[in-house]
Amino acid sequence: MHYDFKSKLNKIDSQQTRNLKIPEIDWKLNEAQELFVKMVAKPRLKNSLGFETSQRSIDDIRTVVNDSYCLTVVNNVLALPGDYWHFLSGTSYMNKGECVEFPATITIRQHDDDFENSPFDCSSFEWRVVNAIFTKDGIKLHDDGTFTNKRACISYIKTLPYIHNAESWRGGGGYNLPSGELLTGTQDCILPAHTHREIVDLAVLIAAGDLQLPDYQVKQAKLNLNKLN
Repeated sequence: MHYDFKSKLNKIDSQQTRNLKIPEIDWKLNEAQELFVKMVAKPRLKNSLGFETSQRSIDDIRTVVNDSYCLTVVNNVLALPGDYWHFLSGTSYMNKGECVEFPATITIRQHDDDFENSPFDCSSFEWRVVNAIFTKDGIKLHDDGTFTNKRACISYIKTLPYIHNAESWRGGGGYNLPSGELLTGTQDCILPAHTHREIVDLAVLIAAGDLQLPDYQVKQAKLNLNKLN
């Protein structure tokens, strides 16, 4: 990805912007991969199809989807895993009387929704629906007073490891991120290999804009071919 970045930013067989350092290239690649996942999985302007608009979209981020996180619900709160990034779907397992472990769909609500006071929108054991909101402690599940949320399972997009080529920086000693974390060795992108060139194209576009390069529009046009802009 470093080689691809340099060849695309510098133009083929040139050293026009050779002064970009490894930590700077790493920073742009990570900015690009984060933007790539957000555009594919969770755009701000939500559509009814979610991120599964096509098989290609599903394949683009399949390696960062965790669909097997299950935990006991404590005081109607499901604690989020350490690598949590974005919620996709969830199931709560409810108990009511002798009925044990009945699955219900977790429906995420807005904080200002009056869902629990509505007979049509409240959580329901019979309709297998559990309303939930996000809080600082995790996902707060609701009940109607007749059942209990015992455990829940969610699918989510996990955080991305920081791409870096620290072993090639100043004799292999690594470097520190602005947070102070020391990076050594290397970390490849964990997204599927077929996305890597598109991520590099995004990184190059971001860098070209920051550097105010004259061919910014050309690089932007290339992203349009992949519907990434």
